[in-house]
Amino acid sequence: MIEQIAKYLMENWRELVWPAVLFAAVVATGWVLRHILYARLRRPTPSTGIRIDSLLIESLHGPLLLWILILGIHLAVEYSDLPRSVTRWSAKVLLMLWIVSLTLVLSRLSGRMVRSYSTRLEGALPVSTLTEVLASLVIWILGILTLLEQVFDIDIRAVLAALGVGGLAVALALQDTLSNLFAGFYVSVARQIRIGDFVKIDAGQSGYVQDIGWRSTTLKDLGGSLVFIPNSKLAQSIVTNYNLPQRPIGFGITVPVTYDSDPSQVERLLNEVAAAAVGQIPGLLKEPAPSTKFNPGFGKASMDFTLDCQVAEYADQFLVQHELRKRIYRRFREEGIHFRPQSVPSADEG
Repeated sequence: MIEQIAKYLMENWRELVWPAVLFAAVVATGWVLRHILYARLRRPTPSTGIRIDSLLIESLHGPLLLWILILGIHLAVEYSDLPRSVTRWSAKVLLMLWIVSLTLVLSRLSGRMVRSYSTRLEGALPVSTLTEVLASLVIWILGILTLLEQVFDIDIRAVLAALGVGGLAVALALQDTLSNLFAGFYVSVARQIRIGDFVKIDAGQSGYVQDIGWRSTTLKDLGGSLVFIPNSKLAQSIVTNYNLPQRPIGFGITVPVTYDSDPSQVERLLNEVAAAAVGQIPGLLKEPAPSTKFNPGFGKASMDFTLDCQVAEYADQFLVQHELRKRIYRRFREEGIHFRPQSVPSADEG
């Protein structure tokens, strides 16, 4: 085939001038239209403010140039006197390139659309690697089936029948992978675990959910390390989500004072310290306002109070407790309030 084309070009180069001019004109026109199209797509849409270039331009950047070349080659071949066998062969190649590139564009675009719009639409699936992969996988399956039918003249129904027969063997071979895949899909659809939530597994692992992949869910613990949990294990575990039903979380600081303290004064001082810290300690919320309860109450050697506060995120409570305890200690020393003395074991007890 290559030798036949080369021989034809050597013998009939004068007849190829018009197809070459047509090819150059199509490429030049397509190049100009591409720049005009990009300029229009870069304008943000007035309804959502979403820049379309983040969804389309990145997806079309390479394939659009290929499409211009495909169109130019197709028209040049059609208006040439190349042998019929050559035109049929070139048409098959160009059609294959067109289907593959279009599938690639739609696959990229579907993933970006899932990530962009699911964060804006209430009730949509949470954005994760799994949802993007599933959206792209559907496009690739349709693209491959179209390629087999249009380019290679393969009956799709026969392919689907063969897949049905071999599906059981594949499912058995990929049992663990499919188990994790469907478990990850269930976790995403149930919305009991979302990207950004702080969760704790009954096995002891805890952290912020970074991603829900097709095989595992990634947690980032408070130390910055990544924990990878198979989706099937996660679906079977008892999970505590500290961001549900709402993201702010409450905590209590127990303050033991001696029995010679005035309970009303202790309550007032704790409320004043917490109220003054709002806006100064990151994460400490103004509403609901911090409050003090005489609870657990009367102890063996102290009166025990609890200062209840709300923080914006689970991890915020550690810094807030650290700062509040220092402020409570300083304020109580100024007011003459004494904490419960800690018992020191004697030499005989040691």
